[in-house]
Amino acid sequence: MSKILIYLDNSVIGGYYDEIFAYDTQAFFKRIQNKAFHVFYSDVNETELMLAPEHITDVKSKIPADCLTYVELDEESKKLGRQYIDSGILTWKSLNDAYHIAIASVHRLDLLVSWNFKHIVNYDKIRLFNSVNLKSGYPEIDIRTPQELIHYEE
Repeated sequence: MSKILIYLDNSVIGGYYDEIFAYDTQAFFKRIQNKAFHVFYSDVNETELMLAPEHITDVKSKIPADCLTYVELDEESKKLGRQYIDSGILTWKSLNDAYHIAIASVHRLDLLVSWNFKHIVNYDKIRLFNSVNLKSGYPEIDIRTPQELIHYEE
């Protein structure tokens, strides 16, 4: 079975130590460390994390190097991200959120993983993102929380 290709937004990185999300995020990272997923990470993530505390920026180091691919925000992803905004799904204040979704879509990844319920893990918005994707020649993107990707002990 091949690895599932995922893109992480920074809410997952920050969730590692968050009071509400830590348990599920850490369980999800165990699955990453067990190589169930191949993680894509971008310069948008890096820029957002520049001012974060060191213990947050160090979370990325928990991802095995052979399970991590760094991608740049290219013109194709910028264009698709702007289409999400031009379509009214997100506002310019959420440009980086649009870019995260666009990068995952342009690279045809299996999943985008996020704890951002307002702008990303939101049923109505996901339908709209996928509508733009299909009109623009990209596949639908599946968006999930880390909680949906962990295995519970029965």
